[in-house]
Amino acid sequence: MDTTEDKVDLQLVKIDLIEGIRECSARGLYHCMKWLSELNFAISHINLPEEHCKFFETYDNEYDVYCVAKSYFDVKEYDRCAHYTRACTKPKTRFLHLYSRYLSIEKKKMDNMTDANCPPDPTKNTVLKNLCAELMEDYHKKRLDGYCLYLYGVILKKLDLTNLAIDVFVEAIHSTPILWAAWQELAQLLPNKNKLKSLVLPDHWIKQFFLAYAYLEQLCNDESLEIYCKLHEQGFNKSSFIIAQTAIVYHNRRELEKAIETFKELISEDPYRLETLDTYSNLLYVREMKSELADLAHTAVSIDKYRVETCCIIGNYYSIRSDHAKAVLYFQRALKLNPQYLSAWTLMGHEFMEMKNTNAAIQSYRHAIEINHRDYRAWYGLGQTYEILKMPYYCMYYYKQAQHLRPIDSRMIIALGETYEKLDKIENALKCYYKARSVGDIEGMALVKLGSLYNKLKLTDNAAAAYTEYCLKFDEQKGSAYDDQSEYFNALQYLATYHLNKGDFDEAYTYANKCLENEQTKEGGKALLKTIAAKRGEQENIEAMSMDETGNNLSNMNETNVSTMDMVFSPP
Repeated sequence: MDTTEDKVDLQLVKIDLIEGIRECSARGLYHCMKWLSELNFAISHINLPEEHCKFFETYDNEYDVYCVAKSYFDVKEYDRCAHYTRACTKPKTRFLHLYSRYLSIEKKKMDNMTDANCPPDPTKNTVLKNLCAELMEDYHKKRLDGYCLYLYGVILKKLDLTNLAIDVFVEAIHSTPILWAAWQELAQLLPNKNKLKSLVLPDHWIKQFFLAYAYLEQLCNDESLEIYCKLHEQGFNKSSFIIAQTAIVYHNRRELEKAIETFKELISEDPYRLETLDTYSNLLYVREMKSELADLAHTAVSIDKYRVETCCIIGNYYSIRSDHAKAVLYFQRALKLNPQYLSAWTLMGHEFMEMKNTNAAIQSYRHAIEINHRDYRAWYGLGQTYEILKMPYYCMYYYKQAQHLRPIDSRMIIALGETYEKLDKIENALKCYYKARSVGDIEGMALVKLGSLYNKLKLTDNAAAAYTEYCLKFDEQKGSAYDDQSEYFNALQYLATYHLNKGDFDEAYTYANKCLENEQTKEGGKALLKTIAAKRGEQENIEAMSMDETGNNLSNMNETNVSTMDMVFSPP
């Protein structure tokens, strides 16, 4: 057997390895790329000929280190990546070093979490603070490019240094306008619309995407929709991002049918996309479309059952079946995958409310607000929780926050009005109910609340006017916009009694007759009809007696007149 070995040309090996690394990276073969990169790093002392350096455009003196570090990064071996790049100075490799250190911190934090309900406080993370200090030093020395500025901003945000983070993100997008992640982080940090308008932003085509996204974050839905429609017309009509964002705008505007149709369009265009489908599941839940929600849950599981969106969709599916314990379990699974996932915290708070676990609900809603203080659902949920706990002043504070974020949402205004009513602040309560009526009463309760409050104040004419308007609107819409038909029949019963007391028996009869259509008011309607019939009978008897008396008087007068005439005209 010939044991002689051919001499290996290491330069040729290196050329093959670099080509293989590039091709495997392009195809997502990360473990194969890792093996090739380790082998390439082992012969990093071999230099390529000049003509081959020109062929590999990205080749430089840190290329071998970059390849092996990137292969470790792709398979989530972040500490190994950081170790190999610790002495690198080139912008790309330096970013990889810093970013892998950051992700290692985040990964260890997730691994050490024992309770999804209590994620650790990032501001108390010493390792993260040390990384921030290192970046701060480079920042002051102007060593950070746009990508490293973005990473610096992310860490500042984690440490609750919001104003500094905003400034750093603005610098990052000026340095690298195409870095969409920096635009997104900036949009989520802006406290209000005025701050958005005060920013000095680069004149780049991506700015329009940012403005639409930022307006949506600020719940300025009309401005956001206008920009997205323009982008749609300018050739981005196939963008799944724009379609999804448009659906969310419709959802925020309570145009539920449009939102559902837009999500259906999104699924037809991109059937394996899971982002934002948890919002779609919320819509199906609100509309009580159980079969569609079940189909969506099945589809999401078949795509990826370990995605946070999938867990939230399944949670909504169990919630609509009133299996709240299982719903909580899936929301907790979502939070184990991503403790910063806002929707899961809010939805879990709702489930704890259904289970009467107010302490857990409060904790869930508070975590949601810590992640995004503009989450009106969490503020509203806290208000409801403290309402159950009969703490009206706390309740009023949280409802005010929700109403501030959603100034034209009648549900928030009515909830605030009910709280004022409990605190005997009648004037404020009336203002809230009238405002809810004027902005478009979503659930049809503003007029009912007005009628009820006026009735308590013994202002029966005002109460009747409110109930009459409510019944007319109900009849116009045939009850489709109102969830609770019992309020309609209670209003009919009140109006029947009101008109009965006023002596308007025809109106009273009309309202009382309608009461017979509902089991709850059927007996009351029958009693009212009997009373109306009895009152009518009494009135008819009185009228008949009055007529008889009038007839007798006329008869007597006639007799008297005849006698007189007889007396006058009788012969002597």
